[in-house]
Amino acid sequence: MRETWELETIYAGGSASSAAAAAYGELQNQLQKLETSLPAFTDTDSEVWSQWLQDFQRAAERLEQLQSFYACCMAQDVNDTKAKQRSSQLQNEAARFEYIENALAGTLAAMDEACWEQLLSTAFAEVAFPLREKRQEQALKLDMAKERLITALSVDGYHGWSQLYDVVVGRIHIDVEVDKEHKHLSVGQAENLFASGDAALRRRVFSGWETSWAAEAEVCAQILNHMGGYRLALYEQRGWTSHLQEPLHLNRMKQDTLDAMWRAVRTTRQQLVPYMQEKARLMGLKQLSWADQDAPVAVQETTIPYDKACGFVGDQFRVFSPDMAAFAEQALSAAWVEAEDRGGKMPGGFCIGFPERGESRIFMTYGGTYSSLSTLAHELGHAYHSHLLLDLPPLRQRYAMNVAETASTFAELLVADAALQTANSDEERLSLLDQRLQQAVALLMNIDARFTFEDRFYQRRAAGPLTVEELNELMATAQQDSYLGQLSQYHPLFWASKLHFYLTDVPFYNFPYTFGYLFSAGLYSRFQKGNRDFAATYRGLLQDSGSMTVEELAAKHLGVELARPEFWQDACATVLQDADRFLASAPRKN
Repeated sequence: MRETWELETIYAGGSASSAAAAAYGELQNQLQKLETSLPAFTDTDSEVWSQWLQDFQRAAERLEQLQSFYACCMAQDVNDTKAKQRSSQLQNEAARFEYIENALAGTLAAMDEACWEQLLSTAFAEVAFPLREKRQEQALKLDMAKERLITALSVDGYHGWSQLYDVVVGRIHIDVEVDKEHKHLSVGQAENLFASGDAALRRRVFSGWETSWAAEAEVCAQILNHMGGYRLALYEQRGWTSHLQEPLHLNRMKQDTLDAMWRAVRTTRQQLVPYMQEKARLMGLKQLSWADQDAPVAVQETTIPYDKACGFVGDQFRVFSPDMAAFAEQALSAAWVEAEDRGGKMPGGFCIGFPERGESRIFMTYGGTYSSLSTLAHELGHAYHSHLLLDLPPLRQRYAMNVAETASTFAELLVADAALQTANSDEERLSLLDQRLQQAVALLMNIDARFTFEDRFYQRRAAGPLTVEELNELMATAQQDSYLGQLSQYHPLFWASKLHFYLTDVPFYNFPYTFGYLFSAGLYSRFQKGNRDFAATYRGLLQDSGSMTVEELAAKHLGVELARPEFWQDACATVLQDADRFLASAPRKN
């Protein structure tokens, strides 16, 4: 399998592509037409509205396609200045589109009920849910003139800070000795080494990691403080009293659901403590440190070639759904995945859509470990989710972040269970259980620390900017609380090194991961019970994900109430049973 993705079929010529430039010009014309042709709020002509909404959705697809293209260019080469320039220019068109979207919401909100109801049965019928959502949210915002000014100023203000963070990441390198050779590693390459079985190497990497991020901490603090200050000022102007109102709205979920989920997590995660203590013993440590979380319990870990990983993922998808397997095989053979381990790449992984082509692209740095295999399955799960929505109107393809993480995590579970069942030795089985429990620690402890940090940060930021020292203390305290004091060393600069704190389109991009992890565990538990039609239920749930709140989605397809604790408690019990399996499988002392 090819380890570099194919972008030439999207726009030939890389970041300097003339085809992409032409598409950009067409987008500008599309947006100009939309701005001048928005029907009046009293217009009940369904044909006029239908045509305008079609044009609106086509412009949305063109904008997303261009954004995705330049994001891919920057991810594969953090020094691609042309891509950064094009992406920055595109922010202006994104702001124009946001204004048009706000104008649409204002027009819908101004309609009288008779006009609204008439159009719901005609022009609005196929996209009733997202349009109803826009109509309701407009009532919570400022008047159109102020919202347009906010959108315009955010390009060089709010979004500009996020782009500056990308520049910071691009210039960071971690200097470390690997195999008796001095290495000048990118952030992504260094991050992979935390999964090494060499404890001394992990500590050298972590030391270099902290040193490199500490050198940029003042800049990162400025960025984070200004982004947080912007959000709080905007929320105050709109009369929003909670800094969680926007992320909850974007995730189409209620505060009661979020509270129920975190209560279940915080009352059950102590079951991970014996696992962490036993893992430390097996590794010859008194206590795990931050750098040991992703380390294997066995010193030698099998290297999994990329081709073999692709085949394994496809095989396990087929057990669940031949349709899902066929999709994955098509994506892999068509070179939708950028997996090569090389310098100059951004850290982390993502799946991104190209709606005009009906395709996705996956970015990661494949390291030959089970963790890398799991990431591949995770991102293919995202891509499959998008694939299932292709026949729906674009407005109904916009699913919430938490549901997005459900599809990806479900795909991981399919692969994880199969790997455990096909393990060739007790040592390999123990190692795989460790990998699954590493994920449990990440989703039930690490993500909670991120959420706790961000929640406390916004409470403190209301009184003024925080210093580097205060941010470090806030992060270290959150980690100690969430990890139940089980680590010997924490990562105070995590607030600087984690990209998710610097995303402007998705505030609080932390709890959606835990939601998806536990929601998918609930889904997987139902699949394991032998329901032959569950693959169809799963597809139906994903296809409805852009047309319902998460509470409605769970009620329709699973028959559960997410604001009640039972579902979350059962989901936590499902994932935490691996802790008992690990303890039972661990070799005893002589």
